[in-house]
Amino acid sequence: MNKIKNIKTELAKTTTTLVAVTKTRSIPTIMKLYDAGHRIFGENRVQELVTKFEEMPKDIEWHLIGHLQKNKVKYIASFVKLIHSVDSIELAEMINKQAAKHERVIDTLLQLKVAAEDSKFGLKNEELNEMVVQVKSLDHIRVRGIMGMATFTTDQDQVKQEFQQLKSHFDSIKENHFKDKDDFSELSMGMSGDYKLAVKEGSTMVRIGSLLFS
Repeated sequence: MNKIKNIKTELAKTTTTLVAVTKTRSIPTIMKLYDAGHRIFGENRVQELVTKFEEMPKDIEWHLIGHLQKNKVKYIASFVKLIHSVDSIELAEMINKQAAKHERVIDTLLQLKVAAEDSKFGLKNEELNEMVVQVKSLDHIRVRGIMGMATFTTDQDQVKQEFQQLKSHFDSIKENHFKDKDDFSELSMGMSGDYKLAVKEGSTMVRIGSLLFS
């Protein structure tokens, strides 16, 4: 488990949190990270998240980082710590509804699309402010920040520009909507291939999977 220790040592020099991505990984494999002291895990798929939550220790902080369908929110609403991928008011309203049933306030990030690929999900730039206004009226959601993914490319200048765009939007939303809210503090960007650049550009949360398990 030297890889996770090295990455956590590296990130300890910053204010960036490591979310260990467990997509397709077996529970015994994930438990090696747990036994090494890690407690924050991210899952892409709801069914995998539910299974791992049920079978693994309960002091784990689970994040849903993949695209989330409205009809699946009910399966994770009782325990999920942070949903990174809120990309529509309809999804936000469903999270709010299901959180209310469990008498919880669920922390969320608004997903912004800056990558060039059509396959990436997220709000368009011009939709972000309106979305913030709408979500702020929901009592069982707390917007903690923004999430985004850079284009999968070897062009580091493009990746850097997209991270800077995310940081700019984060700063703007913070200034205009959450200036006095200390809990609006998370900018989730950066994965195994680009997390070092993301940290330099202001990421507070990196989502790393393959690098930890390779």
